[in-house]
Amino acid sequence: MAPAPVINALTIDVEDYFHASALAGAAPRAEWDSLPSRVGQNTRLLLDIFDGAGVRGTCFVLGWVARRDPDLVREIAARGHEVASHGFWHQLIYDQSRQEFRADVREARALLQDLTGQPVLGYRAPSFSIVERSLWALDVLVEEGYRYDASIFPIHHDRYGIPDAPRTIHLRHTTAGPIVEVPSSTVRLGKNLPTAGGGYFRLLPYAWTRWGIRRVNAEGMPAIFYLHPWEVDPGQPVMPLSPLTRIRHYRNLDKCAARLDQMLRDFRFGTLGSIVTPHLASVHTH
Repeated sequence: MAPAPVINALTIDVEDYFHASALAGAAPRAEWDSLPSRVGQNTRLLLDIFDGAGVRGTCFVLGWVARRDPDLVREIAARGHEVASHGFWHQLIYDQSRQEFRADVREARALLQDLTGQPVLGYRAPSFSIVERSLWALDVLVEEGYRYDASIFPIHHDRYGIPDAPRTIHLRHTTAGPIVEVPSSTVRLGKNLPTAGGGYFRLLPYAWTRWGIRRVNAEGMPAIFYLHPWEVDPGQPVMPLSPLTRIRHYRNLDKCAARLDQMLRDFRFGTLGSIVTPHLASVHTH
């Protein structure tokens, strides 16, 4: 009898187009309130795609979005998806002090739990900004009641990554206690190469994602797929950006929804929380 297909994790970082770290110069925080918001319509488009495929995922919701649109957070939960934290201000962790980071993740978690009436167990850092010099953030997450983290990308990148970090879901011990670490998916070809999400999903042919997920699954691991609502929105305002950043942010926005629909037909997906559940027995509740 053939083995059961691996259930992969479907995750969405619920933020608006102007929250992307690469757009920080073009859209500073002081201007966010004046920019046209598109996160609600884009997130609901994704939820409709998920409904059509009969899948549920994990939404790492930015606190700023939750404060502006609490009904969106309630709808995500009501439609059966896990609500997790993306922090509050989408500020890179290594640009914050420990005190600033603590306040950020505490405020976000409290707001999300208040809106959903459910515990928020998971966290993902803006732009995967838990790197070697900001590993202290894991201690803070444990102290603030988070039980799993999905912030470490085991690759080389100009903004993030710990290339020699484990590629598998694992229990990480901090000075504050254990936390389950869920690294973003990579394939090993001499070095770790990213697959299953974000710009890599948009910029590279879909065949790369399909091959990568199959390869990760063949190793007995679930793929951790991630996407942002703005990545299915070719109608978003175009900001003044450098040529490289323009390519990274805007290319293939018009193809992303169709690719996502295809991927959901090709593989099985569920929430990240359900996938890490077997690992949580070793993590103390707070």
